[in-house]
Amino acid sequence: MPNVAMDGDPVPEDGALPERSLAGVGERPFGVYVHVPFCVTRCGYCDFNTYTAEELRSADGSATASRETYADLAAAEIRFAREVLGKAEIPVSTVFVGGGTPTLLPAADLGRIVATVDAEFGLRDDAEVTTEANPETVTPEYLSRLRESGFNRVSFGMQSSQPHVLEVLDRTHTPGRPQTCVGWARDAGFEHVNLDLIYGTPGESDEDWRQSLRAALAAGPDHVSAYSLIIEEGTRLAARVRRGEISPTDEDTLADRYLTADSLLTEHGLQPYEVSNWAHGTSGRSRHNRLYWTGGDWWGVGPGAHSHVGGTRWWNVKHPAAYASRLAGNRSPGQAREVLSEEEQRFERILLELRIAEGCPLDLLESAGRAAAARAVDDGLLDPQAHARGRAVLTRQGRLLADAVVRELT
Repeated sequence: MPNVAMDGDPVPEDGALPERSLAGVGERPFGVYVHVPFCVTRCGYCDFNTYTAEELRSADGSATASRETYADLAAAEIRFAREVLGKAEIPVSTVFVGGGTPTLLPAADLGRIVATVDAEFGLRDDAEVTTEANPETVTPEYLSRLRESGFNRVSFGMQSSQPHVLEVLDRTHTPGRPQTCVGWARDAGFEHVNLDLIYGTPGESDEDWRQSLRAALAAGPDHVSAYSLIIEEGTRLAARVRRGEISPTDEDTLADRYLTADSLLTEHGLQPYEVSNWAHGTSGRSRHNRLYWTGGDWWGVGPGAHSHVGGTRWWNVKHPAAYASRLAGNRSPGQAREVLSEEEQRFERILLELRIAEGCPLDLLESAGRAAAARAVDDGLLDPQAHARGRAVLTRQGRLLADAVVRELT
């Protein structure tokens, strides 16, 4: 999902969208993202919008946001979305529940949220319905209940198989637990299972990273995401770096770790379809993430969630109590929004589509960008055969330098 500045234009209290954004709604793929903002503890590297308190109450005590009430809040925003988007048929292609830790909620509550999406919009027969899961918060029975509730894809946060690496990240799960969860998910009937990995944690060795990859592969997921650790300002990990307790991993090492991941994953049949994502065949790919990368529409439900419909994007207020208060008054929980110009939309198409296996059409580029693409082919960063077919497609080396290539092409 594109990053956006937190300042923007006000969102109308009724959430009304510009007419140009509503044009074509239902013709473009449409997804729903649901953010669950609760965690038992906050990991040291995490800067997501999460809260560890069991209950968060507004200043006057009039609105609450707790695990117990959260499914009702999410359902209220889904019904609000239906009102804003009007009477057009908008079948939902994908639902993704992220966090935070969605699996802190009862499986029945997550199922009720999905059921509300279906009741208000209708799920396509082949809809992809995913939840993220902390390995320590699920059991075989819980996963079976999720599957019965309509979920057909699950993504476990593994990060690493090495205890000392997990300790630096403040991850609390037991090494080996994510792999066990993959087996439980398969037994529950989940065909599609992802493991999330992080490389470049301070103190992680090359062999630590290889061991983590091998452990993930041995579990048999059909999808693996591998992300370079980013030390975000304001996190406990950033404070430790600032105090000199640990040192960040250098760029050359990060590049080597990426190449190691790409080699091992492809050797085991997982092909890269986006810079940080590998899957077994097209069926294993995350359709929800591809919706983001290919300009689809989505409504983001929950505190701090981001949405995009027809070139208008907005983001909700971050604090759960403020979010609950707005919904209680039948007001949009949106904090601010941006209506993108055609040029901004063109830029974002290049930025996002260049990261996927199909690349972006060369005719999206201006003349200077097309000249830069030709140079990138000569430098081994773009695929020459794809270039001859009119597309800019990153090579393996190009994926290492994706951000730099985007800058040159735009």
